[in-house]
Amino acid sequence: MPHADASLVPDSIKTKSEFWTHVHDQLEILMGGQRHWVSNLSNAASLIYNSLQAFPSHFGDGERSVNWCGFYLISSLFPQPRFTDASMDPQSQTRASTNMLLGPFSGRPACQWIEVSPRPRGVCGDAFVKRSTVLVPDVLTYPGHIACDGDTKSEIVCPLVLRKGGEDIVVGVLDLDCLAIGGFDADDQVGLERIAALIIRSCDW
Repeated sequence: MPHADASLVPDSIKTKSEFWTHVHDQLEILMGGQRHWVSNLSNAASLIYNSLQAFPSHFGDGERSVNWCGFYLISSLFPQPRFTDASMDPQSQTRASTNMLLGPFSGRPACQWIEVSPRPRGVCGDAFVKRSTVLVPDVLTYPGHIACDGDTKSEIVCPLVLRKGGEDIVVGVLDLDCLAIGGFDADDQVGLERIAALIIRSCDW
């Protein structure tokens, strides 16, 4: 099967539960034999985004569409610069080292970093610090919401939690935005948390 066909959604899939199981299984196949997080998260963002576009009964490409799907990750996962501009503002280097940086995504351009220290900002920052999914039916009512896209009406963010040596390490978050108020519900949360767990165990961090 061509890789692009992984984002096709069969007509037999009607419910969100069935949809997320299908996406989970397709992603597991896509990530088979590959453990680099850059490659796997790139395919994950594309697969989720395009599968949602192909699921018109709940999302599709209209007024209920998901307009952004991607990842923010701790800066230590990224390659360290070998050559830097001597005139670079030291504060920008500090921001990069203490906060999450934009990772693979599908959608419009987004914020380049998300503050998590000393005070978390927005839904992504809160999900990171709380180590639990944050589901926001209406972003305009959420304190400190970061408006990367003014068209976004609702959002869901799942933390990527790596359990190692009895310790929980949050390596980043999976973030989805929707054009509709109340675009996400408990079924989406369950499905996305399964996908987040799959991504964690399928990558070398």
